[in-house]
Amino acid sequence: MADGSQAKPEELEAQAPAEPPPEGTPEAAPEAAPAAEEPLAPIIVKKIIDDGHGGAHGGAWKIALADMMTAMMAFFLLMWLLGASNADQRKSIADYFRPTSHSNVTMGKLAGSDGMLGGRSVIDPEGFPFSAKQTAAMERVTPRSQGGPTENDPAPNAQERSNPESLTDAEKKQVAEQQDKANFDKLEKEVKDNLAKNPRLENLSEQVKFVREKEGLRIEIIDKADFAMFGLGTTQLTPKAQVLLNEVAKSMTKMDNKLAIRGHTDSVAFANTDGRNNWSLSAERAEETRKIIGKKGVPENRFAKIEGVADSAPYNPNDPKDPRNRRISITVMYKD
Repeated sequence: MADGSQAKPEELEAQAPAEPPPEGTPEAAPEAAPAAEEPLAPIIVKKIIDDGHGGAHGGAWKIALADMMTAMMAFFLLMWLLGASNADQRKSIADYFRPTSHSNVTMGKLAGSDGMLGGRSVIDPEGFPFSAKQTAAMERVTPRSQGGPTENDPAPNAQERSNPESLTDAEKKQVAEQQDKANFDKLEKEVKDNLAKNPRLENLSEQVKFVREKEGLRIEIIDKADFAMFGLGTTQLTPKAQVLLNEVAKSMTKMDNKLAIRGHTDSVAFANTDGRNNWSLSAERAEETRKIIGKKGVPENRFAKIEGVADSAPYNPNDPKDPRNRRISITVMYKD
C-alpha cells in the first residue's frame, strides 16, 4: 500500500479478483425476487327461481289458439253455406260427395291426367267423372254465385231470382212481405207529407193514424169533439172530411194491394123512422168511403171487404161514447 502499512489478510482476500469458474461448471442463477400474489376474483352464484309462469310465456298457446280459430272459421263457413242454400242445392252437394265406384272412372280421359301436357285442365268441369253433378255443385257453392255485383256480372243470380218459378212458396211469401213493408212505409210517408202541405187540412193530421197489424197497414180517420167525417146519423161527408179522404185515396192509387174498409160508430143511438141503427149506419158509411176512393182511381177488384161493426170495436173501450170511437178504417192488405 502507498502508506507502507501492511494489509491484513482479510482485506487482501476481499480485494483479490474473483476467479472465474472452471469450464463446464454451471453458473449459479441469481435468486429471483418473490412474485406478488394476485387477489382472487369473487365467485358470483346466480339463482333462477321458477315462478310457475314459464308455460304462459312460451309459444304453445299460440298453436292452440290458431287451431281453435281455424275450427271456428270452418264451422261458421259451414253455417253460412247451409243458410245460403236451399234443400235442392244441399242435395246436389251431397250427391257430389257420395262415394263412387272406381269402375265408372275412365283413366286417361279425366282432368289433369296423361302427364304434364296431356289430358284436360284440372278446372274443366267436363273432365270430371260426373260432369253434370260437379257443374251443379260448383254453380251453387262458389263464392261468386252468392256474392254481390261484379264488373262482368253486375247482378249474379239475377235471372234465377227474378224468375218466380225458381222460388219456393215460403220464399215467394217472404219476398212479397218485404216488398209490402217497403210500400207501406212509402205510403205512410206520402200521406203525411200531403196532409202537411194542404192548408185546408190544418190541425187534422193528428186525426189520421197508421197501425201495422197482421193483415197489413191500417189507416184510421178518427173523429174528435170539433171534427166529424159524417153528419149526425147520415152518410154525408163534411167538406173537410172530403178533402182529407181524397188525400188518403190519392196515394192508394199507386199500389195494387187489396183494400178492406170498415165503419165504426160510438154507442150513442140516433132516432129514425126507418128502423136503422148503428150497425146499418156503420156499414153505409163504409160503402160511402169505398165510392169516394173508387172515384179517385182505385178499381173495383181491389176492394176485398166492406163492413160495418157499429160500436163493437171501440177506439176507447173505457168510454163507449167517446167521439174517437166514430171512425173509418182502411186496411191496405198484404199480398197473398
